[in-house]
Amino acid sequence: MRPNLTRRSTPLPAPETREGSPPAPPADGSRSFRPEVQGLRALAVLLVLVYHLDERLLPGGYVGVDVFFVISGFLITSLLYREATGNGRVSLVRFYVRRVRRLLPASIVVLVATGAASLLLLPITRVADTAWQLIASAVYVENLYLADQAVDYLAAETPPSPVQHFWSLSVEEQFYVVWPLLFALWLPARRLWRSGTAVLVALLGGVFALSLAASVLQVGGATAYFLPTTRAWELAAGGLLAVALAHGHLPAALRPFLGWVGLAAIVGSAALYDSGTVFPGWAALLPVLGTVAVIAAEDSPGRLSASALLSTRPARFVGDVSYSLYLWHWPVIILTLAVLQRDTLGVLGLVFAAALSLLLAWGSKVWVEDPVRDRGLVPDGRRALTVAVAGLAVVSAVAAVGLVQVERARSAEFDADVHTGPAALGTSAPSSGDLLYPTPLEAAEDVPVVYDDGCQAPHSAAEPSEGCVYGPEDAETTVAVVGDSHSTQWFPALEELAREHGWRLLIRTKSSCAFTDTLQLYDGSPYQACRDYNRAVVDELLQAEPDVVFTSSSIRTDPADEEASDAEAKTAVAEGMAQLWREVTAAGTKVVMIRDTPRTTGDVLECLAANGDDLARCDRPEEEALELGDPQEQAVGMIGENAALIDMSDRLCGEGTCPAVIGNVVVYRDSHHITATYARMLSEDLGERVGAVLG
Repeated sequence: MRPNLTRRSTPLPAPETREGSPPAPPADGSRSFRPEVQGLRALAVLLVLVYHLDERLLPGGYVGVDVFFVISGFLITSLLYREATGNGRVSLVRFYVRRVRRLLPASIVVLVATGAASLLLLPITRVADTAWQLIASAVYVENLYLADQAVDYLAAETPPSPVQHFWSLSVEEQFYVVWPLLFALWLPARRLWRSGTAVLVALLGGVFALSLAASVLQVGGATAYFLPTTRAWELAAGGLLAVALAHGHLPAALRPFLGWVGLAAIVGSAALYDSGTVFPGWAALLPVLGTVAVIAAEDSPGRLSASALLSTRPARFVGDVSYSLYLWHWPVIILTLAVLQRDTLGVLGLVFAAALSLLLAWGSKVWVEDPVRDRGLVPDGRRALTVAVAGLAVVSAVAAVGLVQVERARSAEFDADVHTGPAALGTSAPSSGDLLYPTPLEAAEDVPVVYDDGCQAPHSAAEPSEGCVYGPEDAETTVAVVGDSHSTQWFPALEELAREHGWRLLIRTKSSCAFTDTLQLYDGSPYQACRDYNRAVVDELLQAEPDVVFTSSSIRTDPADEEASDAEAKTAVAEGMAQLWREVTAAGTKVVMIRDTPRTTGDVLECLAANGDDLARCDRPEEEALELGDPQEQAVGMIGENAALIDMSDRLCGEGTCPAVIGNVVVYRDSHHITATYARMLSEDLGERVGAVLG
């Protein structure tokens, strides 16, 4: 499925358009300019635009990116193949000069304008990430940046930046680095063998097959959506078509039918796919092959053909501005949402964002793209390098301004007299936005030290690593901490108790892995690594024989049985918990479960940054924050006297509200984890309750 990213972008790669006036038709009869391809671009950009404006309108509109990958692969391969067969060589310098002339001027303008607008319109909590993504986009590695974020559990709720749509441009630029080199390597073979074209087809086919295999095998993984290795087959599909059409064409009678079938495949996938579709993988074949069919149909005869529809003046106009429309639409949407402080645009916001995006796209085409292309402003490699370096410097300068602003905002120091935390519950003393600790900027990074120590097992781990023990080796009491990140968040409080009582802490926690024998889901797939990990932890606990096992887990742990009702799912998770706990308690170890913490809003830190004068706007009603039916409560009842439940909710909520700030201390670092600072301040309360249940 697509990555679980909030409004994560699926933007269009850079479409190739005419450079200068259309050249004369090549000797092989192929056309260097295809009006129906312009219309196909228009369809792709409109699919993605509608999807980004409101996903509910077109839940699979993200397939527009796959359409553009095929188009770009077709056009770039056509260009390289004509040059290679016509001149007997491929000029790498001329190729890259074209890419700079075509892509950089407009993208630099958009990056600089978006960066400057972000400094004014985005909350300070989002400025640093946006600044780094500006730089990553300018050097075309945004896809790798997002892939790294996707596997970073602590960055799972990072809000979208207004430039993250450059990931697809990055995939294409990485393709552009490799593809002409492939032709340069093929040319010697063409000179040696008459079957040189067969060698090229074999090379392109090999890329297609290997990349498709990688896409299928890795689909559903956190990074598969962004990597060039899982996307190259889509561009290679267009490349194979380009070579085929250079040597022949389909019968005229077949082409109209093929064109409509291709369009149906594209539009059908956009309408039928959604966020739950496992993608790219096999599912991407439908829009990819649909695009291949439309291009292969060429200029089909008849006024009712698909090519005739795609060649109409409105379609060609949108196709002409598709690159600039792609560049502008996502920043416009994200910045509009930031100004409105909403998650959705609404009808008026949708119309405004669409109209402004189209207006900016037209302006960029007329005043940036066309002049650079038509007036020869980037004539050679030296000028192209100058443009690239200057563009990177300007974008980096804008990003640096943002990073300086962020550093200036990191100024809070902890003061026990001011930052009273849970001690302020039940008092009338209001919290102040000027006195917050940690600041909204720093709260997201206020995590337990076990993350820096490498003691929070990653999703891929199937067994615990050695070490991750805190406290004296000769301690009389050993306390094990197991479960997912909702267990890890209590480590600062347990660490304080360990120092006070001389405990030895054994940390065996794993991201998104509740301590249950029930097979869970992670990112839509069975989480077998979690089940194996928990079994290995039980074996280790039986050998270590700790005195107490602490655990907690997310209330939203889902079993792999997706057909189960909510009640059945919670019972299944609880039964799996009880099964593991019985094995642990049979050896005399006691289990202490901490009820899951309340949940706040996903943009809590942005809310605090924007509402320093009215922090209560970021609070959440208690009945919404405290979800019912924690499976851990059921599991405790199944085990009996060797297990105990501790509920800390009253130290996080009160008077019907779960505040985002208590006693000038920020409670949450995201929508469902408390900050390490607030957890540490709960150590005394936690210690009293542990003593009460354990005697």
